[in-house]
Amino acid sequence: MEKPYVSLSIPASIPALPDPYGDLKADIVALLEQARRAAARSVNAWMTATYWEIGRRIVESEQGGQARADYGQGLLKRLSVDLTARFGRGFSERNLEQMRGFYLCWPPERISQTPTAESGVIDAQVLMKAFPLPWSAYVRLLSVKDGQARAFYETETLRCGWSVRQLDRQIGSQFYERIALSRNKAAMLERAGPAEPGDAMTPEEAIKDPFVLEFLDLKDEYSESDLEDALIGSLADFLLELGDDFAFIGRQRRLRLDDTWFRVDLLFFHRRLRCLVLIDLKVGKFGYADAGQMHLYLNYAREHWMKPGENPPIGLILCASKGAEEARYALEGLPNKVMAAEYKTLLPDEKRIEEELRRARLALEARRAVVEPEGEE
Repeated sequence: MEKPYVSLSIPASIPALPDPYGDLKADIVALLEQARRAAARSVNAWMTATYWEIGRRIVESEQGGQARADYGQGLLKRLSVDLTARFGRGFSERNLEQMRGFYLCWPPERISQTPTAESGVIDAQVLMKAFPLPWSAYVRLLSVKDGQARAFYETETLRCGWSVRQLDRQIGSQFYERIALSRNKAAMLERAGPAEPGDAMTPEEAIKDPFVLEFLDLKDEYSESDLEDALIGSLADFLLELGDDFAFIGRQRRLRLDDTWFRVDLLFFHRRLRCLVLIDLKVGKFGYADAGQMHLYLNYAREHWMKPGENPPIGLILCASKGAEEARYALEGLPNKVMAAEYKTLLPDEKRIEEELRRARLALEARRAVVEPEGEE
């Protein structure tokens, strides 16, 4: 049952105030709300730093035990009982195991280069700055066994502002592994860091291939209209799969040429490329005629939709499959930038991902050997 709304009237003894009072009140309200948010972030950072310290003490205590495995398990069990009795929920054996793992995955040398870090003792303020994500995000990151992948997801979460739910989907959909399947994405595996202000992004780097749209839950047979409706219905997940630089503008954007009406399925704007992105959906295989149609759309968009200061629009044909040779010959050399990418309604085969990831890493090593040749003796 909802509580009745109570209106608080201003006592008659308080005189009416001039208009600037509204601005003053709004400023103070905004200041207090900002302070509350900052306090909440500070508390979260402090608790995460505390959990790291708890993990450190558990690990150090284990190292001092005679039979490490038996001692460690008994230690967690006894510690869980005592801490729960004193502080309540939040200190189960599982949670304490996560704190222990947290320290092991983020050891002192990864956090600070100061001499105190060598002994494992780090200033609390340094720890708070080292762990800006909420504790639940670090718990999710702990499930990623590969250290490079974990560092990548941590960096991308900070750079893109992913929520824990978004982070969970990116890990669950094997984003780190899938970028090895896309052209020009291998460098991300090595960098696993935030983009520098001077970095120039190319359209090929901005567009994934393939896309994984497992969240659509499409049936075995569906039309392009069904695909479009499903994408719009799950727009938040689709934007996450596209990337954080994409902003949705509209669907079925109409344009008229002579006496014929055409429609662009989806229209986005890419912030870093500073251009419109026109997406055409195909439930079947990519064909050379699709490139010609997108070329027509882009010519129109360049003349009528592009605003001053923007770069020329690019086109993306999102199809169920494509032939590599047909796509290459159909798309290369066009005055407009047109790309074709496949979409999958299920995650790609894990063995294929592992093989492509291995090839990407070998390519990176070969590239480094060329760029930084060993000195001659």
